[in-house]
Amino acid sequence: MTIRLAAPCVVVLVGPSGSGKSTWAAANFEPAEIMSSDELRARVGLGPHDVRASADAFAALELMAGRRIARRLTTVVDTLGLDPELRRWSIDQARAAGLPAYAVGFDTAPSVCRARNKARDKPVPAKTLTGQITTWAATREALAGEGFDGVHLVVADGETPAVPVARRPAALVASQLAAGGQQSSPAAASSTLEFGLQISRFSWPGGPAETGERLAAVAAEAEAAGFTSLWVMDHVVQIPQVGRAWDDMLESYTTLAYLAGVTSRIRLGALVTAVGFRNVAHLAKIVATLDVVSGGRAICGLGAGWYEREARAYGWPHPSARERLDLLEDALELLPLMWGPGTPAYRGRVIAVPEAICYPRPLQERIPVLVGGQGERRTLKLVARHGDMCNLFGDPSTVTAKLAVLRRHCDAEGRDPAEIRVTHFAETLVAADPAELRARVVAGAGNGDPDAYAATVNAGTVEDQVGRYRILAGSGVHTAIVGLVDLHEPGVVAGFAPVVEAFAGPSRGAVQ
Repeated sequence: MTIRLAAPCVVVLVGPSGSGKSTWAAANFEPAEIMSSDELRARVGLGPHDVRASADAFAALELMAGRRIARRLTTVVDTLGLDPELRRWSIDQARAAGLPAYAVGFDTAPSVCRARNKARDKPVPAKTLTGQITTWAATREALAGEGFDGVHLVVADGETPAVPVARRPAALVASQLAAGGQQSSPAAASSTLEFGLQISRFSWPGGPAETGERLAAVAAEAEAAGFTSLWVMDHVVQIPQVGRAWDDMLESYTTLAYLAGVTSRIRLGALVTAVGFRNVAHLAKIVATLDVVSGGRAICGLGAGWYEREARAYGWPHPSARERLDLLEDALELLPLMWGPGTPAYRGRVIAVPEAICYPRPLQERIPVLVGGQGERRTLKLVARHGDMCNLFGDPSTVTAKLAVLRRHCDAEGRDPAEIRVTHFAETLVAADPAELRARVVAGAGNGDPDAYAATVNAGTVEDQVGRYRILAGSGVHTAIVGLVDLHEPGVVAGFAPVVEAFAGPSRGAVQ
């Protein structure tokens, strides 16, 4: 048994003295996360059992716990928990901060509680402990109706190992709830889903001298793990969401050409090409060349571009959003002409090309064009009119809402929305089990809050991720593009392979 908590959260421990609450909390939470009435009694009184200091200790607990909860930090309220007013206060504080609140009750055998109590330096009076055990019996039945988001019972006989905790970002908990509360497993995945791998960071140990070798290794591992596509960002400066401006960032199409030479099956694309970084006709030539040298494996990801700093740094224009979208629409019209028969002239809103000439032609009859961005008024309209694929992000409810908008645009354009393949990008951290997961989350968070970091990178076990991706598949996603945040660590791609395998099945479209 494992107790699964959506983090950050508020956890209220409930049980008589000697039931094991503090020991369990210390084994599953960081010291700063635990607000212990005993420890606070020791700080404001003569020791942890100084009952005369209880009022001040509880005042301090409410102050400190309240401040932590208000900052949306995981907080464990370690008291007897038998006071219904304290439990109500904890739930109210959690609700005000938008956090889930859980009760963890300790159903320890009375004989074990009494034996532990007698072994203490300053035991609780026997009559007092008996009263606590009686109160706990009534409280145990009441917890389910008090408004907690979850009530967990730890049944202990004094010898059974403490029940462990698995913290999961709220999105992963929501995935399990959407699946009917069932725990997911690789064998339980009910929908086929393809997976792409995005390489967003190039600051590997060993520096640039080892970059080529490490890129080749990642690409080989991705093919072996069952990923069907490999992606890089089209940036010349690392973006703030991923790293620092002075971190290594490779030019996208040079990198894709290299990856074409060290792979044999996996599709290759930029997620997504900034349409203003290159002459559009030249871009058509670049993508056609990639398709030829890769044996027909190119995907053309295309977007309006957004990062003004890098555009200015490299001397490229960065006009208004409307003008960038005009250029994107021109590109979506011109590229198929460049790759198609003849050499027609083209004049659009922003650009004009007297001859749409591009030899050699791509090997694919039509290079799939993926449109990045999910603006509802214009970008998704461009997808409906010109795109073979679209890339979305956000939770399953966001995906569902965006696809409803896309269907309306398809209806207006007279197009079947089933012709458009849906991709979804998110950063991800996966681990084999809860212990490994917590260790990697704490390491990745550095000096930050581990729970906040876990939510940002969608951290979860293989079981968690299968549940999460099952819901995404059900919302209409065909390909999940994964940004493994710790890609520089050995074995990370292989560690994701069980998730890929869980969704293996017949192809759901022309793009493999």
